[in-house]
Amino acid sequence: MSGSATKRILLLGKTGVGKSSLANTIFGETVFQINHLNGPKGHCTRAETRSINGRSLTLIDAPGFFDTGRSEEEIQPEMVRCITECAPGPHALLIVLKVEKFTEHEQAVVTKILEWFSEDVLKYAVVVFTHGDQLPDGMKIQEYIGQSEGLSDLLKRCGGRCHVVDNKYWKMVEDDDYRQNKFHVAELVNTIDELVTGNNRGYHTNEMLHKAEKAIKEEEERIKKSSGNLTEEEIRRQARTNVFKTMTEKSRPWIRSLVGFAVIAGVLAAVTAVWLNYKAETEVTESTLVKEIIEAPITKVVEVISEEVSEMQPSVEDLTTSVVETPEIQEAIPEIVEDFWDWVKALFENIYDPWNPFD
Repeated sequence: MSGSATKRILLLGKTGVGKSSLANTIFGETVFQINHLNGPKGHCTRAETRSINGRSLTLIDAPGFFDTGRSEEEIQPEMVRCITECAPGPHALLIVLKVEKFTEHEQAVVTKILEWFSEDVLKYAVVVFTHGDQLPDGMKIQEYIGQSEGLSDLLKRCGGRCHVVDNKYWKMVEDDDYRQNKFHVAELVNTIDELVTGNNRGYHTNEMLHKAEKAIKEEEERIKKSSGNLTEEEIRRQARTNVFKTMTEKSRPWIRSLVGFAVIAGVLAAVTAVWLNYKAETEVTESTLVKEIIEAPITKVVEVISEEVSEMQPSVEDLTTSVVETPEIQEAIPEIVEDFWDWVKALFENIYDPWNPFD
């Protein structure tokens, strides 16, 4: 899949590893804000384009999707913004890590990246380490990686592509060429060139990115018809902004409706009523009530609910009242509610993908 002359480079990593500083180091100027005090909530995805050694690069600085304590509802809008900024797909993805112990948290970052973009994205990935001053004197990054089984495995899966910078201390000119950012940035840009060439000048894409690009193209056409003197770049920027707003608003009602008490109460009441019919038909003993209500065939549940709704159309209030008055259910309700809530959440995860709001 061919791309434009400008290469899109997506930076991913947990908060505090130095993604924004790395982007500034690559550009050789302060372009991205460093959020030492504001934290991830004060940081949103941003894309900037500059010419580096004769190459046009767009760096997409993504916020900390991998931070603990942030709900999916908080992260989801930024994921949408990230997707719209790098659509139709990144030519290269920089997995940014610190020169420090590779823990389960760092491994979780890699796992989450693969969940979002698929294993195929590692064909486009480069591992970039920050805080290079932590390397012992005379040690190169490849030797450091060789000391960790987890890092060695990651590097192998990324085709051996890795680099190291130090956003703070390697700005000065030193006798040691290896500890100069200028040297490593030039090497990194060369690696990106080789990576893009090796991938037939294509970029990583998937269904989510493809749908985002389609929506952006359609919005571009709409803007062209209504705008007068906007440049192609301005139209593209406006289209991305409009699609981001539309997709963010489109996804929020799903989240709100999921947790709506009336919806959950109604579904719980309907399924419990279905269970009473199922129990009567199969002569299940009271001691297996809770176990069987969770294991009842979903096709049976759907079938009977459809019949009940079409023939009786009971109100949620009436149905709930009749169910709660049943002695067996009164005793089992605490456990039923807990297990059923888990079931509803699992069902929702299968039906709706919060990271793909373009459906």
